[in-house]
Amino acid sequence: MVLYLYKRNDYKELTFTNEYSEEFDEYEEIYIQIMKKTFKHIKKKGNFIVEVNLIDNKTIHNINKEYRHIDRPTDVISFAFDDNVEGELKINYNKIPHMLGEIFISVDRAKEQAKEYQHSLKREMKFLFIHGLLHLCGYDHMKKEDEMVMFKLQDEIIGKVGEIDE
Repeated sequence: MVLYLYKRNDYKELTFTNEYSEEFDEYEEIYIQIMKKTFKHIKKKGNFIVEVNLIDNKTIHNINKEYRHIDRPTDVISFAFDDNVEGELKINYNKIPHMLGEIFISVDRAKEQAKEYQHSLKREMKFLFIHGLLHLCGYDHMKKEDEMVMFKLQDEIIGKVGEIDE
């Protein structure tokens, strides 16, 4: 777990769990840098905690089946804890950190997609984290216009973080 304090009332924390392999421990620092650049790019201010978990296809398959009722592995799943729910009070988190959400990334699927898209595994791992992080920040791709916004942001951010630990 790594703590960062950027400015007063702008606290960010990344909790990193690697259940896949020690060789992927390097992504903790990479993801911290990406999180900082992403929040800056989308002007997301506040006190947030983000959790990311590197897992295998079997584990993400089980999560996908249980929570999304889709019986297959996927590349990344995000659980946003900051979604607005009608009838719930909106909490102002200016002074206290709160859990923005949790991201699960299948390293097995990332390896497959890196090969399929003919780019590096590191690029794919960065992309999946950005994708998950944007979901935690309220972006989605269910409608075409939302997809265009989210995918444009992904492209802009991956361009900014491309040099991180290459």
